[in-house]
Amino acid sequence: MKNENFLWAATKVGLIGGAVAIFLCLIGMVEVFTKRFVIEGVITLGQFILLATSALTGYIASRQISAAQSQRKPSTILLAGAIAGLFTGLTLTVFVWIGSQINLRSVFLNASPALYDILTFQKGVSNAWTLIAFGSATGLLGAAFLLLPEAVQRPISRSLLVLVFMALFSGVFRVVMVSQEGVWERTAKYLFGQTGMTTNGAVIFLVAIVLWTVLWSAKGDSIKAGYNSLPKSGQTSMRIALFAVLAFVALGLPRVSGPFIAQVIVIISLYILMGLGLNITLGFAGLLDLGFVAFYAVGAYTVGLLTSYGEYGLQHIPFWVSVPIAVLVATLFGAFLGLPVLGVRGDYLAIATLGFGEIVRLLAGSDFLAPFFGGPRGIIGIQKPCIGFLEPFVKVDVPRICDGIELGQPQDIYYIAVASAILVAFIAWRLRESRLGRAWMAIREDEDVAEALGVNLIQTKLLAYMLGAAFAGLGGAIFTVLIGSIFASSMQLIVSINVVALIIVGGMGSIPGVIVGAIVLIGMPELLREVSEFRYLLYGLTLIIMMLAKPEGIWPAQATQRELHHSDAAATD
Repeated sequence: MKNENFLWAATKVGLIGGAVAIFLCLIGMVEVFTKRFVIEGVITLGQFILLATSALTGYIASRQISAAQSQRKPSTILLAGAIAGLFTGLTLTVFVWIGSQINLRSVFLNASPALYDILTFQKGVSNAWTLIAFGSATGLLGAAFLLLPEAVQRPISRSLLVLVFMALFSGVFRVVMVSQEGVWERTAKYLFGQTGMTTNGAVIFLVAIVLWTVLWSAKGDSIKAGYNSLPKSGQTSMRIALFAVLAFVALGLPRVSGPFIAQVIVIISLYILMGLGLNITLGFAGLLDLGFVAFYAVGAYTVGLLTSYGEYGLQHIPFWVSVPIAVLVATLFGAFLGLPVLGVRGDYLAIATLGFGEIVRLLAGSDFLAPFFGGPRGIIGIQKPCIGFLEPFVKVDVPRICDGIELGQPQDIYYIAVASAILVAFIAWRLRESRLGRAWMAIREDEDVAEALGVNLIQTKLLAYMLGAAFAGLGGAIFTVLIGSIFASSMQLIVSINVVALIIVGGMGSIPGVIVGAIVLIGMPELLREVSEFRYLLYGLTLIIMMLAKPEGIWPAQATQRELHHSDAAATD
């Protein structure tokens, strides 16, 4: 590579990195994240973001230079990283200087003096030049990382990722452990501070992850081979033992974690139910449904109308009786949607289903149907599930008394939601392995060929819509008793988009992928409420990274993985 091309490539990457850093500053992410520490008293999360941005620009620039060189020269690679980091720091320096001369806050609300203090390490605008040195140093570190052997890169990168993860969720871990008192409480205070990891905790986790990565690299293959060499009975026994441990943890978790975490797990379970339903429609059969929230709403409103002791309650029946009815009604609505769009494919199908979802939401919240569904006022006073007998209905706005155990708290609804998710996951797994599941996958690959092979397209597509709607309706039924009320405003288009996104991130057509996607895209943002304003930014970033780095998803189905990596395998052969 020519010198001028080499310098321009590194400069260009550095300027782009600087623009990204300024963007993160202007949307308020750096300032908000500065309130939380990675390591208390050492480095904040906001500072870590800036450091990571500069180091990443150095890494990208050096990697580009390395790929363009016929002979890998460490000095050139390090210089490229330093130059890229330098221009990232220079861009931030110019930004701070302009902000000190012009009131940028009239346009960008987050361009505040507090932000400039963060960028200059509390030294004032006159010391903004230190950003140039800071950028050069971190860019050099990013380039140096590229030169390390892969055996060294892997433990470093994993330990840093785990450290940031533990710092983000340190408050959750601390609350759960402190509530147990005794040894758990002392351990929590030793590892986690109020706003991040303690220094001792960070060192312990870093060392533990590095050791684990090194040991797994050395012994992982032999451990896998040893497991595979076991007889089937031995492998089954190990799986049963693992499931028993997981069941023990799942049963005791809501009692030790408190109502907030229990409610987060319930919400994750509800999205798993919807994800498994849409996974049948989209992942198995290839039918994109952007109005999936409509079936969720149908299940919710059905349970609300049948169990409410408010003015819109119809029958005042127990929750356990209303759930099968809600699932049946949602299934019928699935057939109602499926019939008109049987001949529609691709983007037109997505638009048609999107319209259906919006129609259901608007009708439920309209004044025209307010005498039946409550309109904007919604349906309130929904009876909580009762294990036992309910006293007879007395009058409006007076709940029925439960002669037994009332499941009124998130810790109680937790068991219903998790059990429902496990049951539906089992049903989805059996469906995937059945003749019907193979017919869905044939339609997904090519409708015309599937029809030529004898697949009944009308029946098979309708079953996909109906079963997917049934799963979503079950989720809506549980959501209703969790909240205790139901409003049309809760059934926004974003719910459908979230379900589609978690399937894409987790892995299209993969049942474990749906679970992982729900945890990543729904559970983690719920636990990090203080950064919820950046939720959709992180959504978009996650989807872009997934499409570029792992298009098959975090936990893809085997068929999808083979399909996407077929060309790579062929090239290797």
